[in-house]
Amino acid sequence: MKVSYVDDKADNLETKIDKRKIRKKRSEDQSVVEGVFDTETQKTIYELYNRNILDEIEFVISTGKEANVYYAIGPEQDLAVKIYRIKTAETRFMWPYVIGDPRFKRIRRKTRDLIFAWAEKEFKNLNRARTAKVRVPKPFAVRKNILVMEFIGTDGDPAPLLKNCTLSKPQKVFDMILKYVKLLFQKAKLVHADLSEFNILYTDEPVIIDISQGVVLDHPNAREFLIRDLKNLLYYFSSFEIELPSLDQAYEYVTG
Repeated sequence: MKVSYVDDKADNLETKIDKRKIRKKRSEDQSVVEGVFDTETQKTIYELYNRNILDEIEFVISTGKEANVYYAIGPEQDLAVKIYRIKTAETRFMWPYVIGDPRFKRIRRKTRDLIFAWAEKEFKNLNRARTAKVRVPKPFAVRKNILVMEFIGTDGDPAPLLKNCTLSKPQKVFDMILKYVKLLFQKAKLVHADLSEFNILYTDEPVIIDISQGVVLDHPNAREFLIRDLKNLLYYFSSFEIELPSLDQAYEYVTG
């Protein structure tokens, strides 16, 4: 019965993929969707079904150059499934965040190996962030190029990005995000390295996402990445009438 159950899910997934491709032929987003569900990725999804991590993958909720994120249903809760492309991935931007990270010293310069390491890197970074009490999606599993994590949203509707929100208390939100940057640095020993209003969701609180490029403090460019994160944060909130620290003050707060 177990095999039959998984096979039924596999058939359903293939049907959904086919329908999605038909829809995307009429969309300008076709180029960022194709190449996600290659044969190896489908086999990995079936493994996650068989391990009772996933019940159904429903629909895409965001697309990017290196990965798509899908809304999925799990045995106990809604999930977000991030699938990194293997065949059509743009990987050149990844190397500066991997080279110098002592956790990935032995990675080979092959696209497939880099993508698998990138997914594992995000899984590890999310766990470290959660241990440090930073609000990030809870990671549940990583397998090859697929990361399964907590879905942030309601009834299948993802929480909006910070850039799309109207904030009633921007000072409180800024202070909370800066505190998260500090906790990442001092407790998790990480720098996000791509923090901006595009990588923060907002519900009743900010939720930090897309932390795959996050680096440990031993990384040679960690301080440079931290300064860039702080500049992005200060620039975005400069449009609000709130009290902001200088870049030097923010840096001292985070690292001091």
